[in-house]
Amino acid sequence: MRIAIVHKDRCHAKKCGTECILYCPRVRTGDETVILGEDGKALISEELCVGCGICIKKCPFDAIDIVSLPEELEHPTHRYGRNGFALYGLPIPVDGKVTGILGANGIGKSTAVKILSGQLRPNLGNFDSEVGWEEIFKRYSGTELFDYLQTVSKKSLKIASKPQYIDFIPNIFSGTVRTLLKTTDERNILKEITPVLKLDTILDQDISTLSGGELQRVAIAACLARDADLYFFDEITPFLDIYQRIAAAKLIRDLATQRPVVIVEHDLAILDMLADTVHVGYGKPAVFGIITRPKGVRVGINQYLEGYLVEENVRFRDSQVVFEKRAHDKGSDRESLFEIPAVTKRYDAFQLTVNGGSIRVGEVLGVVGANGMGKSTFAKLLAGVETPTTGKIETTIRISYKPQYIKADTSDTVEMYLRQRTSKFDSSLYQHEIIESLSLDVILQSPVDSLSGGELQRVAIAGCLSRDADLYILDEPSAHLDVEQRVNVTRMIKRHAEGKSVGIMVIDHDIYLIDMISERILFFEGEPGRQGTAAGPFQMREGMNRFLKALEVTFRRDQSGRPRINKPGSFLDREQKTRQEFYYYSDKSE
Repeated sequence: MRIAIVHKDRCHAKKCGTECILYCPRVRTGDETVILGEDGKALISEELCVGCGICIKKCPFDAIDIVSLPEELEHPTHRYGRNGFALYGLPIPVDGKVTGILGANGIGKSTAVKILSGQLRPNLGNFDSEVGWEEIFKRYSGTELFDYLQTVSKKSLKIASKPQYIDFIPNIFSGTVRTLLKTTDERNILKEITPVLKLDTILDQDISTLSGGELQRVAIAACLARDADLYFFDEITPFLDIYQRIAAAKLIRDLATQRPVVIVEHDLAILDMLADTVHVGYGKPAVFGIITRPKGVRVGINQYLEGYLVEENVRFRDSQVVFEKRAHDKGSDRESLFEIPAVTKRYDAFQLTVNGGSIRVGEVLGVVGANGMGKSTFAKLLAGVETPTTGKIETTIRISYKPQYIKADTSDTVEMYLRQRTSKFDSSLYQHEIIESLSLDVILQSPVDSLSGGELQRVAIAGCLSRDADLYILDEPSAHLDVEQRVNVTRMIKRHAEGKSVGIMVIDHDIYLIDMISERILFFEGEPGRQGTAAGPFQMREGMNRFLKALEVTFRRDQSGRPRINKPGSFLDREQKTRQEFYYYSDKSE
């Protein structure tokens, strides 16, 4: 079984010599194995293709993928047209449980959710004509999904869905938050969930004025308030701080006791805490995706990180994701790069107090705390975007800053965007350290304003690290990135800090990312939206213990070395809280 994929957004036949046609051995013998379609893009006949791979290597834009699959994958669940993405398998919603879907971006998770929610009818690989429901039932006869798909076909299943990209909500709805939520409150529970999600203070604000974090919480509340037979949540964590993530997770857990819930999530700490079972999605992003049968949440996450699925006997990644056990409490003898002065910044309703500290050469300083505590304001003060009310920040060091919210405000290609920020674009080191590490090579010819959220995030990180600077400040680099991309970003940032002897400050809410990347911790505490204070920097153990205590969660490692949040109220959770050791207390190497 062979499938040929042509990435239409990367195929630029007018800019190349149509090498895919010129060098194809079957075309040379007279077959029309590769032709140009009416849209000027390449079309490949999967029946005639011999899988030699020459066109893949010759295409200057990496627009072609040809993959040989096992015979049992001959019939996909859904395929997006000729030479389009193919999805195999579907997750199975279960009453009384939260079903998680874990996999890379572009592997078909959102497509699977659309099929289960009735927004998309599976075509079983037949994209030339509409597939009837009888044929679909025949395919799924005898499976757990048979009854479920019958209900979907009758349109008698009511679905509540929280979309992945919440930026589009203001384009669809105009009015206040209160008005929006009232239209969705079919279960009459808004009075219960608005305080938990901290929405009381913004109920009378217009939707168009909300920040990303506020929009995310409104979208979660709107979905929870629906009276539905099935609930889908597509990424609940972007723009939320860890406190808000855990609050949302608890509400979803409560909902799952009454209705089945399916969730797509890249924050492993939240997925681990929230899901009962997970379906692992693997394959090649934007080419094909395979959804496995359900696995226990611990087993599923560990197999995904290892890159090897035991039951399927499939290795889908060359290397496993390893969580290092570092000796955090040994301290550091690094030189000081920049002394942070004591400053304050006052707004009408908020005040930030910075007590001072230092950033060291070659270290990554993690910054944690709730939203509304002044973390982004602190970053803007250091970057010179904002001016302190009292005190002064004077420095001769060069600073490069990636803001929290990124706007695609240029139609330049990704390559042009990056060339404007560095003269080293053509060097082999830059290509290896930045372009390859962030998997940007396949989108270099794409306009910046056409990128998805995850692609735009990676381009913004590359743009920040491309500048010649002594201190790099990255505000929420993990937003919209999948697990593997987060790990790659973590490794790249650490190499960049030590290899170039620069300081890097990372503000993020992904606890696993902060734990992997940081040498010390700066903790923001106070009252969100009223006043915040920057405490530290602390050594890792002291800072994380202080942070997790405020969060009221405890950490442990499982046998694989992966950090895990203890289930609230479990034996280990109670024991660690009694000892006031919230951060790996039993691991002597920490």
